[in-house]
Amino acid sequence: MGRADGSGRLVSPPDADDSGTGILHVDMDAFYAAVEVLDDPSLAGKPIIIGAPESRSVVSSASYEARRYGVRSAMPVSQALRLCPHAIIVLPHFDRYRAVSAQVMEIFRSITPLVEPLSIDEAFLDVRGARRLWGPPAAIARMIRQRVRDEVGITCSVGVAATKHVAKMASTLSKPDGLLVVAAADTLDFLEPRSVRAMWGIGPKAADALEARGIHTIGDIRRTPVPVLARAVGQAGAQRISELSRGVDPREVHTERVEKSVGHEETFAEDVADAEFLRGELLRLADRVAVRLRRAGWEAGGVAIKVRFSDFSTISRSQTLAEPTDVGQRLGEAARELFAGVDRRLPVRLIGVRAERLQPAGGSPLALWDDDEDWRRVEGTLDEAIARFGSGAVTRAAFLGRERSTRLPSHPRPPEDSD
Repeated sequence: MGRADGSGRLVSPPDADDSGTGILHVDMDAFYAAVEVLDDPSLAGKPIIIGAPESRSVVSSASYEARRYGVRSAMPVSQALRLCPHAIIVLPHFDRYRAVSAQVMEIFRSITPLVEPLSIDEAFLDVRGARRLWGPPAAIARMIRQRVRDEVGITCSVGVAATKHVAKMASTLSKPDGLLVVAAADTLDFLEPRSVRAMWGIGPKAADALEARGIHTIGDIRRTPVPVLARAVGQAGAQRISELSRGVDPREVHTERVEKSVGHEETFAEDVADAEFLRGELLRLADRVAVRLRRAGWEAGGVAIKVRFSDFSTISRSQTLAEPTDVGQRLGEAARELFAGVDRRLPVRLIGVRAERLQPAGGSPLALWDDDEDWRRVEGTLDEAIARFGSGAVTRAAFLGRERSTRLPSHPRPPEDSD
């Protein structure tokens, strides 16, 4: 099985059987690092850590050269440097990553209109209707890999299969810079020996629960009765993984991707125990989230917070809002309510606010009156000022003069990077 550092990869020969397939999962290889190398070729072949140089910041991504030392996304930079002391730290350039991503997605859409982006660096393609124009699925996959290399300058890995689940597993196994084709008739043989941890959607806790019951492979899942699986992952999860283990995955490629959440989080340069300061940060982050919601034309039906303590233990809390909103004050109040229920026995290292259950703005039935009307008007004025003078020019009066030395530079949570 392929690993995050690229060892153990599986690839198909040029004459691989692709009968019964038609779903491609395309995944850019170490995307952030690849873009940095594209812009600075002197970085090629070197261990790169994408992140801030502050020791308390976290790794956004890493090149395969760094991953071979055990460096992983979301790992503290200080830990990453202990594993790979000679690594080069490169500040992330998310606008540049989005621009390159747009180039890649445009290549996909020039081949088939059925493209479903999963994140900034990966997408599903349904190429069943493109065979007459471009050839069989495996040939299309090879063409995509060549075009991405020639037109963008980076590499990608592609899984070709009959279903989304198997295609995604195949692309992961072929990384980096690989192509793995799983014919429809070979699906069960392909799935049989794979670890339960290789299944798309099974996280570490679910995998631990399955393995504690002697269920280690996807073949084990297929042979285990659903009621037994349910004791490990719940009834809904048990039914789903049982079907996936048998190669059953009716999910189609959806061309319109709806954002599930929008969030901002802060990692502090020093652990913070001051509850009032943390409450202020929640409101500040909620304001930033609200700006992004309004720009994108979304409203949030729920709010969640994330709190990471000094010992790296992390908790999250969420609640559903009475009415969907894009108002920072309302989001901040909900975040503060959630925070009030958190047992803060340790100082806080990181705090975050996330808007969930997004829906198009104005999609809810109109109420007889708008409790947020005043705040909506104020924040609309702030949006105009920010657009004209920049985000640093306007802030709440409550934040003026406050000591900010405990915060690392503020940034939105980076786009998901599955590389």
